[in-house]
Amino acid sequence: MIELTATELLRHYRESGLSPVEVTEAVLERIDRLEPELHALYAYHPEHARAAAKQSEQRWRTGTAGPLDGIPLTLKENIATKGTPVPLGTAATELVPAAEDAPAAARVLEAGAVLLAKTTMPDFGMLTSGRSSFHTASRNPWDTSRTPGGSSAGAAAAAAAGYGPLHVGTDIGGSIRLPAGWCGLVGFKPSFGRVPVDPPYIGRVAGPLTRTVADAALLMGVLAQPDPRDHMSLPPSEIPWSELDCELAGLRVGLQLDAGVGLPVEPEIAAAVAEAARVFESAGAIVEPVEPFLTREMLDGLDTFWRVRAWSDMSGLPPERQAKVLPYIADWARGGAEVDGLATYRGFAQIDAMSAATVRATEKFDFVLSPTCPAGPPPADWASPTNDPARPFEHIAFTVPYNMSGQPAVSVNCGYTAAGLPIGLQLAGRRFDDAGVLRTAAAFEGIQGPARSPEV
Repeated sequence: MIELTATELLRHYRESGLSPVEVTEAVLERIDRLEPELHALYAYHPEHARAAAKQSEQRWRTGTAGPLDGIPLTLKENIATKGTPVPLGTAATELVPAAEDAPAAARVLEAGAVLLAKTTMPDFGMLTSGRSSFHTASRNPWDTSRTPGGSSAGAAAAAAAGYGPLHVGTDIGGSIRLPAGWCGLVGFKPSFGRVPVDPPYIGRVAGPLTRTVADAALLMGVLAQPDPRDHMSLPPSEIPWSELDCELAGLRVGLQLDAGVGLPVEPEIAAAVAEAARVFESAGAIVEPVEPFLTREMLDGLDTFWRVRAWSDMSGLPPERQAKVLPYIADWARGGAEVDGLATYRGFAQIDAMSAATVRATEKFDFVLSPTCPAGPPPADWASPTNDPARPFEHIAFTVPYNMSGQPAVSVNCGYTAAGLPIGLQLAGRRFDDAGVLRTAAAFEGIQGPARSPEV
């Protein structure tokens, strides 16, 4: 039961082969066995999950089941659920119960999903790791000495470890795709505005972390429902999320192995991504190189603006709460303390520069392939692959451009290192072509075969 995908579970439920109650019990048993080492969960209430599973079982019996009914699911800690505090991964936050469900939480609960728990994240979601001043650092199920990535750290660890098939994360610079790549998962960053979020912010999206593309598409069909609280959301669209048949022949596919800035791509990762491009070419796609388009000015400008934003939030805290922020994040945020207005504006302007450069560089392609991350997962007690607050974003040069341009992008597994760790392939599409990105990823997944799961 633990290995079944969400689409498989729904089929079993319809055919009365399995009950949401027994599936939930199996998942809870897995959590209880692995969670003491992985530290993926926050607000874990198994009794609530059991009650929800019983209610779902009754809905299946009466023919009133929703599109996710009885499917075990987690939500990232920063996606509010009514009555649960939202610490944002930091001990500096006052633990005030949320007044209402955020859009993503409301949609999955309306659809009948069984909420197992929230999942952990680093302070303010600003690390590609599970380090946190509030949570115990989460661990990668593939190698528990390493981080699962972040900031959707617990979500990725939970998905890889089999804590149910559906997990919802958020992404503003790679926070779904990066941990998906390091944990051998499908991590989908939808078009900006496709999934309503509250509060909305430039580049921020919510999206699925799953083991298969079909499950990501299933979850998107629920998450993309409208919610008036997001004034930046896209108009509602009838998107055929479940139609995943796709021919690769004739597609124009770009291959980018040099981001132009940041960490160099490790040889094993470059080789795996180049081999993925050959798979596309063998299937009839036209593959051409993509020249680097991100610049040092763009990445550093974004870093400057984000530091100022973080310092604006952190400096408003009382001194006793400021002192609780993870030191790495505090050091990074203080870099914005003395930035003047002109430099702040110039940093902010790099968002537009990055967006325009990304669209221009990719517009002639149907899809662009690249590494999800140029490096593998660092040790679990590191904040990022550099572990240096002066160089915090050297690893996001392939992912962050698509946050700023709003284009959809997905990370899928494309191989393994000699040490047996997963390698992520990012596949990015044209603006608003969410369905095309998922269809093309599904076609690649079909050729590659199912990704392995860690031995846990």
